[in-house]
Amino acid sequence: MARLVYTAFTSLDGFISDEEGNFDWAMPDEHVHQLANDLDRTIGTHVNGRKLYETMVYWETAPPDNPIADQYGAIWRAADKVVVSRTLDEPASARTTILREFTTEWLENLKNSASRDIAIGGPTLAAQAFDLIDDLHLVVFPVIVGGGTRYLPSGAAARLTLVGSRTFDSGVVYLHYRKHR
Repeated sequence: MARLVYTAFTSLDGFISDEEGNFDWAMPDEHVHQLANDLDRTIGTHVNGRKLYETMVYWETAPPDNPIADQYGAIWRAADKVVVSRTLDEPASARTTILREFTTEWLENLKNSASRDIAIGGPTLAAQAFDLIDDLHLVVFPVIVGGGTRYLPSGAAARLTLVGSRTFDSGVVYLHYRKHR
């Protein structure tokens, strides 16, 4: 059975974007980008909401940039993608399926049949799937934005075990937690 993983770049106060929807404060340096590569290398399927998918589809045709960014593009293109959307007409990337109606039963079936880990992306989907999430990866940037879109849903509760952590020279802190079952 695959693990369901929720990863996000967050502010210190727990937001993935500010009140205007900006997340430019979360631009990774090469060391944090390499961490993102390493985390996504284990993912066989990305399940994303439309907004996150539209941000991430950049990696489908990203022009050559640097070895770390180019590596991430290759990792993205090699994974299957499921976009949960009622409005997206057709995918803008290969290996992509549009799912019109998300259910936790569908996701549980995917977890039970997948041979590689599954990433759930976007706070709305993660909130709906919170009980099924196994691992939480937080990449915390040294900024307080004061409001916006939260990483975790309001009312979420779980007991966690710290599996790993890393501090970067930039002040970014990576935290990997596993939920108790």
